Amino acid sequence: MIKPKKCRQIFDVMLNSYGPQHWWPGETPFEIMLGAVLTQNTSWSNVEKAISALKVNKVLNPRAIVNTQHNHLAVWLTPVGYFNLKATRLQAYCSWYLDTGEFAQLNKLETTELRKALLSVKGVGPETADDILLYAFSRAVFVIDAYTRRLFSRLGYINGDEGYEILRINFEKSLSKQLDKIELFNEYHALIVHHAKYFCKTKPRCNECCLQNRCAFRLK
Repeated sequence: MIKPKKCRQIFDVMLNSYGPQHWWPGETPFEIMLGAVLTQNTSWSNVEKAISALKVNKVLNPRAIVNTQHNHLAVWLTPVGYFNLKATRLQAYCSWYLDTGEFAQLNKLETTELRKALLSVKGVGPETADDILLYAFSRAVFVIDAYTRRLFSRLGYINGDEGYEILRINFEKSLSKQLDKIELFNEYHALIVHHAKYFCKTKPRCNECCLQNRCAFRLK
């Protein structure tokens, strides 16, 4: 397990370097959910274009998305890639969302039960489910993505090939004694994304990295 002290230190260094990230972009919990579904295998800038298209065409609500012709929805989702597949997944998610009573009813579920329900939706994997739990429902779950694996494997804290659940539980246990876990998990994930996008890239910019003195990859 990642030692709690080291886990918190990495967060503090990034926060001091980059400041609060104010994540996740979205005006409503539902919009945040759509973003989580659409951001799979694409950049956030492309997701913003797709959400903008849904707004312009006045279909940024679950019932309108379900009732929209598939080919029309796919055109509006073109910026995110795999638009036919994502149109299918988005309509499946919205249909499930309506059937389960939308936010008010889903928010009554315990986190474990809600997570299980989200994972039952076709196209929603662990990372997407946890994005939705953390950012739309304000639940204390730690999101594991490719950036997290890259950063912490380079730091030397993980191997990088561990299973999703193993890493999620590992991080949650390491940070379990922090007072406001929801706010911390939210900010931590956002900082990891920022750091990995601009510094700990596939080809890292180690000389500019705020974590270089702590990084096994850099010290090699």
